[in-house]
Amino acid sequence: MRLIGARMIWDKAPHNAFTDLIRFDGRWFCTFREGETHVSPDGALRVIASSDGEDWDSVALLRAQDADLRDPKLTVSPDGQLQLSAAGAWHDKAEHTHQSWVWFSKDGRAWSERQRIGDPDFWLWRITWHEGRAYAIGYSCSADPSIRLYCSDDGRQFVPLVSRLFDIGRPSETAIVFSGDTAHCLLRRDGNPSTGLLGSAEPPYRQWRWQDLGVRVGGPHMLALADGRLVAAVRLYDGVIRTSLCTLEPGRGGLAEVLKLPSGGDTSYAGLSLSGGLLSVSYYSSHEGKPAIYFAQVAIDD
Repeated sequence: MRLIGARMIWDKAPHNAFTDLIRFDGRWFCTFREGETHVSPDGALRVIASSDGEDWDSVALLRAQDADLRDPKLTVSPDGQLQLSAAGAWHDKAEHTHQSWVWFSKDGRAWSERQRIGDPDFWLWRITWHEGRAYAIGYSCSADPSIRLYCSDDGRQFVPLVSRLFDIGRPSETAIVFSGDTAHCLLRRDGNPSTGLLGSAEPPYRQWRWQDLGVRVGGPHMLALADGRLVAAVRLYDGVIRTSLCTLEPGRGGLAEVLKLPSGGDTSYAGLSLSGGLLSVSYYSSHEGKPAIYFAQVAIDD
């Protein structure tokens, strides 16, 4: 992988973080959280767009009066709409602490009302569509750490497919990709042990094999190349904290760092978009001051 360029594209809020990126209707759409700090009650979801990766304009801002909105993710639903998912940390935690939601848009500007997905206190991290069905892994925000695999036929009603998918080492953030019909899951853990895992499963995705990657990762995202290779964007903790692009070989090798992006400090949570051998990456970093949003482009050689 060769870094073509990276530049800061947004820093208007005191804290700008937790990105995702998608190519839709001839433009890049990047979404992220804005707030006073890394964790603050005023978290809102900003959506910006660009046709060339150079000039970016704000097209939407989603707020909630009753929750801190966090970690937005973008996908395209089978009916051709942008689908944004995120979690809200309730201000009033008397009954529950978190709830996951989805919004839909035909143009990235006008968004539907939020709709609850999954179970209360399960944070559905990212929605991935495959063969007309949506999959998402939610992690428990309660005192019982575990992850749950959900599925949906319409992207609105999610039901558990595997109620207790994994529960060792406080599992949390995930990324799911499909190579053919094989599902792969990159899993972050924050307990003991804290090393990341790569899981794989065949249809109907109820039985999973887990491979310990031997390294701690944060903010995972992942995509599959046409030749079957898996590319991941993660935060790495060994030495200087950074956001890096890595490769993965299911069942054979671990996670191999290939390219460190210009980053440091409070950083990670990348979005990935691949087109014509060019990988576009959104991420946030504080290596130049306050946490800001960055856009990088990377050439992937054969």
